Amino acid sequence: MREFLYALTEGIHQNDIPKEYQYLIKDFIKLKSIKQKKDFYKLKSDYRFGSIDITRSNLGFLEVITKEKMKDLFVETKDLANSSKGDLVLAKRIYASHGRPKAKVIYIVQRKDRYQVVYTKIVNKRVVGVNVKTGFENTISASQKSLKLLPKNSVLKIDQETSSVVEVLGVLGDSKVDEKISLALFDKKEEFTKQSELEAKSFGNFVDKNMYPNRIDLTHLPFCTIDPKTAKDFDDAIYFDTKKSVIYVAIADVSEYVFYKGSIDKEAIQRGFSIYFPHKSIPMLPRSLSENICSLKPNEDRLTFTYKITINPKTLKVEKEELLETIINSKRRFTYDEVDTLLESGKSDDELSSSILSLNNLAVKLRKKRLQKGYDFHSSEISMILDSDQNLIKTVKEVETPAHSLVEECMLLANKAAAKMFDFGIFRVHEPPSYDSIATLLEQVAELGIFVHFKTDLHSLIQEIQQKAKELNLLEHVDKLIIRAQKQAHYSATNVGHFGLGFDRYTHFTSPIRRYSDLTLHRLLKAIIRKDEKLKKFLLKDIEPLCEKLSELERESDKVAYDYMDRKYARWAKENLDEIVDAVISSTSSTYIASSRGNIEGARIFLSDKEGELFEDIKVKLIGSDIATTKIIGKITGKENV
Repeated sequence: MREFLYALTEGIHQNDIPKEYQYLIKDFIKLKSIKQKKDFYKLKSDYRFGSIDITRSNLGFLEVITKEKMKDLFVETKDLANSSKGDLVLAKRIYASHGRPKAKVIYIVQRKDRYQVVYTKIVNKRVVGVNVKTGFENTISASQKSLKLLPKNSVLKIDQETSSVVEVLGVLGDSKVDEKISLALFDKKEEFTKQSELEAKSFGNFVDKNMYPNRIDLTHLPFCTIDPKTAKDFDDAIYFDTKKSVIYVAIADVSEYVFYKGSIDKEAIQRGFSIYFPHKSIPMLPRSLSENICSLKPNEDRLTFTYKITINPKTLKVEKEELLETIINSKRRFTYDEVDTLLESGKSDDELSSSILSLNNLAVKLRKKRLQKGYDFHSSEISMILDSDQNLIKTVKEVETPAHSLVEECMLLANKAAAKMFDFGIFRVHEPPSYDSIATLLEQVAELGIFVHFKTDLHSLIQEIQQKAKELNLLEHVDKLIIRAQKQAHYSATNVGHFGLGFDRYTHFTSPIRRYSDLTLHRLLKAIIRKDEKLKKFLLKDIEPLCEKLSELERESDKVAYDYMDRKYARWAKENLDEIVDAVISSTSSTYIASSRGNIEGARIFLSDKEGELFEDIKVKLIGSDIATTKIIGKITGKENV
């Protein structure tokens, strides 16, 4: 949306206006905010597009969408026109002889959050809604009589436009309400429409390969899947032909089942990505697809889109890349733990195990070569273990193992190969960090005793920082700072390379079950290999706004998962008030924040004290926890190293 609004500010031809935004042009014409010359549209000079920011005193500021940096415009409370923080709006410039430049909101282009989630509270004998994110009190458009019949602290999903109750989610004291809150905050849903479910089930439970005579039959090859123990959908399988040094990367051919603009597709494009909670997943596709006919289950024929990649074992150069429409039959489902055990022992009992050992030897060499340009960050993910009532029991630190690295190198090869097949489409891009970010990074590591002179070769600079951090046993902490200094990877119709991986071209090909970006790419690649220019042109017509939308949906999916985890941490803290826990100071900016360690790892604790150094080990007393806003308050009681 932002790209479209910026284009309209500069001027845009009618043919370049995406279909999904045509209604906006009509509305802007009615508001007399854009001027038209034949088929060319441009925003009038006294209007601005921008994002709204609102202070706690309910004063607004408009962050203008423009090429050149422009000072925010002040928006008085009376001129906010019911807009909320983060909304994209059309505003009219208010001119005055003196004072701060002002604007008035006249149209809400896109709501940041269509819904808000509140819990009920009685104030002056009236039931009001308290926003779980902001803590602000809101009027609910429902009778006081009906609201007072609800249990205390009932959690409600509210329509921002009408303030009416859309759904009663539960009560704040029930830990099982957390997933409903996290989903509702970002307007996500678990259930699929009846039409989607029927369409998904219509494909049956098995693949008859006789019905696909034009596909290449690879069912004789010993493919295998390697996934987490808890995985239910398997969208990639690998096989390594040791004699010919050929890696096969087979990906579930989801595009064979999800028809463009069909019922499933319409829901998938709104979801964008699967969402993963500690205890369950919210899939992008109906489970009868994602966990059945599209899932590469062992000993089942499945339709796949397969890269056959020939590598010179001596030079490690890719000599040939072939993209094939295939049928495979996975011979075994491995977990990461099982493969790690195999790699550690180095002993194989069959052809499949022997193939994995040989592939790992090659993958280790490929990784070493890749890191000459790319980066190796020592980060870990936190997994939560919940009880039957969805209360947090403990956390587990997930670290990358040789099995993860083996799979990753194979997937990277396929993703790189796919990105070579087009110049305009759907790339996964990651721009280099700005020099300002690097300057800030150098200041931060200097405070830790790591002194590095700036150099234009960022790869060499970051490696030097990492080496010195390793010597001081601070590598994992410093890697977090390096990651923070970087820009966020996203989807783009044009290629700018991938800084973090060190690749000139990169895309996402390997997970069409859980990412709409990969499904879109599969459709595009099929049009290319079939030389269907008409279909290719059709798929690329609105690819730019689609890339923007998918980047936004990806961020939302991550936020849903993080919000859920924060709610679990807050409940844990509430149950353990006055307890003293181990922690490490993770932020010393305007607010001091610590991260818990030990049995419960990763809880963000806002410190009442503004003392201590970044990454210093401390003891923290839990003195407050707000389950609604997820904010945990702690007080430093001691330093571990003292």
